[in-house]
Amino acid sequence: MITIEPPSSFETSLSTPSLTRFLNRARIAVGLRGAVDVLLADDSTLRHLNNTLRGKNKPTDVLSLPAPTAFAKKHVGDLAISLETANRQAKTYGHTLAEETKILLLHGLLHLSGEDHETDNGEMASREATLRRELRLPATLIERTTTPLSKKPSSTTKKAAGSTKKPSPRRIPSTTQNKTRGRK
Repeated sequence: MITIEPPSSFETSLSTPSLTRFLNRARIAVGLRGAVDVLLADDSTLRHLNNTLRGKNKPTDVLSLPAPTAFAKKHVGDLAISLETANRQAKTYGHTLAEETKILLLHGLLHLSGEDHETDNGEMASREATLRRELRLPATLIERTTTPLSKKPSSTTKKAAGSTKKPSPRRIPSTTQNKTRGRK
């Protein structure tokens, strides 16, 4: 399920049914069987979540929140995306807000599957590039961060993780024992 909260001017440029169809195609392409809920929000909401989950008091473009292992077969986890940040990034990279949102959905889904571009040796970047082509998306999030631009987005993708394949180098204590990971 995709929720836009609070309702914003971005709703007119986004089709929830279209994003939901993409989310389901991408989820299957990534190999995730359980459901994924998505919150499309504003910078303020993502700042709050990023601060609460990662101890970073700044907005970010996407947060991945894996469900505990006991629920993972039915519900893989949640994604939170800042539409304000996504809109800025879309303008920077010359594509639509809908395309940027799909790029962030794919990136977040890869994190939900246990991928981590900060600790692997390029495996996530390679997989994301392959899936981007398969899903007909513009440049992936990882590709963009390794390609110099005259204007680079100010936010970065972060992962707040539960159980994943690879351990996180950083831990934020919480009552749910979540780990967090993100791009520097």
